Amino acid sequence: MSPNYIRSFSEGCLRPPTVIGQFHTLFFGSIRMFFLGVLGFAVYGNEALHFSCDPDKREVNLFCYNQFRPITPQVFWALQLVIVLVPGAFFHLYAACKSIKQEDILQKSSYTGFYIFSVFLRIVLEVAAFWLQIQLFGFKVNAIYMCDVGALEKKFNVTRCMVPEHFEKTIFLIAMYTFTVITVILCVAEIFEISCRRLGLLKTQ
Repeated sequence: MSPNYIRSFSEGCLRPPTVIGQFHTLFFGSIRMFFLGVLGFAVYGNEALHFSCDPDKREVNLFCYNQFRPITPQVFWALQLVIVLVPGAFFHLYAACKSIKQEDILQKSSYTGFYIFSVFLRIVLEVAAFWLQIQLFGFKVNAIYMCDVGALEKKFNVTRCMVPEHFEKTIFLIAMYTFTVITVILCVAEIFEISCRRLGLLKTQ
């Protein structure tokens, strides 16, 4: 791929053809990633080390932590961010290969339809991630986790585990839910903006 294609691709990703799309890029790329990368590490970075059960033994702590966290929230949200970026990346790669200028995307129906489809697919992925997050993490992190240690052949099949900084994790969960909702709203608003531009209710850029 030539440098011109790479430049067109990067410009398309950083500067979408709609005003709301550009705001979404700023919100998604800056605020959301900063929140996850910096604050997420501060909240979840040492969780496994401070997760303790009764009896406080390494094998029990490790077994119960893996049961408590089938996937760590940081990994889940990082995967969510990458997957949600894929539809837009494919579209801008297509636009770069076809030498489509950003200002021309909203002028031709086929380009506009393809772009709307990429935004709609982004909405579907965000909603799917929202549902999966509820299944994995719920809306609240409790201070006590009851772990089933029957597989370890312990005397007691259920043991109590202490979850560190559970209140901070609850706040962080709510914040990530909020970011997902905001992103979906921005995507819906972007489709609405495109429709208004195609109907002539808004001036094209």
